[in-house]
Amino acid sequence: MAHIVAVALSNRVPIFELAAPCAIFGTNRSDLSDDWYELRVCSPSGGTRVDRWFTAATPYTYADLISADTVIVPACHDDALEPPRGLVDAIRLASRRGARVASICTGAFALAAAGLLDGRRAATHWMHASTLARRYPQISVDSAALYVDEGDVLTSAGKSAGTDLCLYIVRKDYGATVANQVARRLVAPPHREGHQRQYANPIPDTVSNDVVGDTMDWVLAHLDEPLTVEHLANRSGVSVRTLHRQLVARTGTKPLDWLNAQRVRRAQQLLETTDLPIERIATECGFGGAATLRRHFRQTLATTPDAYRRTFTTAPAG
Repeated sequence: MAHIVAVALSNRVPIFELAAPCAIFGTNRSDLSDDWYELRVCSPSGGTRVDRWFTAATPYTYADLISADTVIVPACHDDALEPPRGLVDAIRLASRRGARVASICTGAFALAAAGLLDGRRAATHWMHASTLARRYPQISVDSAALYVDEGDVLTSAGKSAGTDLCLYIVRKDYGATVANQVARRLVAPPHREGHQRQYANPIPDTVSNDVVGDTMDWVLAHLDEPLTVEHLANRSGVSVRTLHRQLVARTGTKPLDWLNAQRVRRAQQLLETTDLPIERIATECGFGGAATLRRHFRQTLATTPDAYRRTFTTAPAG
């Protein structure tokens, strides 16, 4: 049975935040998986307005959210402070039933009203973070994160961060290889970490942007080598301090964190697509040994390489 993803519309939902889940979960991708998602777009009875452009009439209503496996609530700017009661009730019931619930931008206000974010960390668009924090002080609002994964509840910032969140969900369900293929078809970055910042500081003009960018590309082809931050700085022709500033501005992460994230990502791909021993994969990714790979894997993905391989070399759940 297909995994049902239900997208909940509210009055004047922004078209950008609506398009991302529809494009990612609603497109037929039977070439990637025999058991892809089934998308249901749900609106109040009679339909709802999409931005300022048109009215959407859907065959599904808020009542259909309750039976979904994953519920996604895009931005609901007009209703952010007072989300529709029918939407809030349906989200709460879906969660109690075991559904995974996610929000994009101000959709977090609906999740908050349903009590799903109490005592949890959550993201929303940085422009609305202070309002969410004031209105719901029991929530730990992260005004900088692209998205936050709290297990059965996920929240993201607005606009392109919604795409990041949806691709992250695909990655959790089907693995890195499939998620990267979907991203390539969308001409989108294959994966941005949730802790990356919503917006980056301008990169100083004193150093060419291509210098660090070229080094980042080079690293991806040499992950099996014993690279250090000092090595990367020397190759870029800049100081360690400048490299740190440039990479944080570009990616939102520190150089060593970025390097380790690329190594974990490479390990994911090898676990999904090869039967190489764990020790060999650790060497191929530059971790030096299986113990180091396992430590970084657990820190990043909260699982082990062996468990990850078992999950993504069999049919995905859903």
